[in-house]
Amino acid sequence: MSKSIGLITLIAGLIIAGAAGAQGMLLDYAADRVIQKYTTSTCEQLKAQKDNPKSEKEKMAIDFLRNDTQARQAFIDKIAAPVANKMFECGLFP
Repeated sequence: MSKSIGLITLIAGLIIAGAAGAQGMLLDYAADRVIQKYTTSTCEQLKAQKDNPKSEKEKMAIDFLRNDTQARQAFIDKIAAPVANKMFECGLFP
């Protein structure tokens, strides 16, 4: 749970960051944290977290990624393979 809060806080920081360089570094860090969460969590932990409601900070981070195409593409490009593989292993991915 604390990993999720840290990740949410970090992604929310992306919204505040104005410089493209700093934004890229924050995106990389956030992506690394997501990858770490998925590679170190058990399937049971991931399934339990799936149904948890999103916090306001997490909603803000998701809105940021929805509105910034380049940031979203960079973030997804980095996390796609490891996250999708773990989701498939856990039966969370059809």
